[in-house]
Amino acid sequence: MSERNDLDQTGLFGELRRMARTSGAVGGIAARFAGSRLGIRSNKSVHANDLKAALGGLKGPLMKAAQLLSTIPGALPDEYAEELAQLQANAPPMGWSFVRRRMTAELGAGWERKFRSFSHDAVAAASLGQVHRGVTADGRAVACKLQYPDMTAAVESDLRQFRAAVGLFQQFAPVIKQEDVLVELTERLREELDYEREASHLRLYHLMLADTPDVSVPEPVETLSTKRLLTMDWVSGRGLQKVLDTNPTQEQRDAIARALFRAWYTPVYRYGVIHGDPHMGNFTVRDDFGLNLLDFGAIRIFPARFVKGIIELFTALSEKDEERAFHAYELWGFKGITRETARILNEWASFLYGPLMDDRERLIQNSDNPNEGRELLEKVYEGLKRTGSVQPSREFVLVDRSAIGLGSVFLRLGAKLNWHRMFQELIADFDEHALAERQKNALATARVPPPLSGI
Repeated sequence: MSERNDLDQTGLFGELRRMARTSGAVGGIAARFAGSRLGIRSNKSVHANDLKAALGGLKGPLMKAAQLLSTIPGALPDEYAEELAQLQANAPPMGWSFVRRRMTAELGAGWERKFRSFSHDAVAAASLGQVHRGVTADGRAVACKLQYPDMTAAVESDLRQFRAAVGLFQQFAPVIKQEDVLVELTERLREELDYEREASHLRLYHLMLADTPDVSVPEPVETLSTKRLLTMDWVSGRGLQKVLDTNPTQEQRDAIARALFRAWYTPVYRYGVIHGDPHMGNFTVRDDFGLNLLDFGAIRIFPARFVKGIIELFTALSEKDEERAFHAYELWGFKGITRETARILNEWASFLYGPLMDDRERLIQNSDNPNEGRELLEKVYEGLKRTGSVQPSREFVLVDRSAIGLGSVFLRLGAKLNWHRMFQELIADFDEHALAERQKNALATARVPPPLSGI
């Protein structure tokens, strides 16, 4: 039986196979670290590639956690971080007979009568589910994201293995303490399993981006959605790479980048909400070079003080005020930070904030060195090894992930914008208490359930 129709990939047998694959990968990491401690040389890059191959075939949870952690300096060995950062969701789709049974489980017998048409083949595959195109009985074009079976068990299994791998590395290189970050990743991944929560995120982004015409957000169809099935408007657009293959003009590239900047950062500085996964598969480009946002699983709601900390750090770096920067990290929730570690972290922060501090039209990265970010991460990591460990706040991981992910897209676009002025427009009237009230009202209007751990 082919893999796409193999029902034994689910349930107990699928879980055991999954554990065997991930346990083997984690065991390989353990052997390499132990061998290194004993002075045994090994080809880490080869094993890192093997790890990527082992994890890449999974349906996403562990892969997504690894991708997120790969952006934090020193959280994983360089060779592992580089390989894991390249992973994409590539799980084979469920076949039609399986899809039909899954849809019956979600919408009941006779579910097909609710649709004029429903594609037998998936039109896209995500890390936790796959997407089918349909037309509802009343003629509405929709996308139906159907979760793969037994994903709750898969997520828990993957997270256990992931925590084991990271915990092992921490024993050998405890420079960046990951306790809070791992809790953050665990809770966000568990939230992604709830498609009713994701439907509320669609409503929330509709509200937050109502005055941003160059960004479109599909509306959920609540009567055809459940915790494991999300039905939403079908939005037409092209993937970014397909657009780039047409050799768009500089003006068109800038329009895409401007829409992307607004899509991600208007919610952050107006409502304290961030989309944690700016992967190119999570948006498409409209014919007018605006954007369609597509995936709303990895959404993080921040306390207003955290957003204040982001702005405070920007101001401190702009004014070269080390004392203010130190207190900004405290607002972010960093633990174990000293003045010396803050100065080292400022090197990384200055790299991320650099385009925002430069009041002119420019590329997102002025250097011609494509490895500039990775080289700076290594420098920061070495500095932290000298000065002592630091524990990032839980909120930091998705902010860092978004900044790195968006930067790579802006770099690929070759966008040339005044990032400073766009940022200043967003924070011009920032008020911590006003943001908290605005956020409270928006969450209530969109009926967003509380985060698993609270705000």
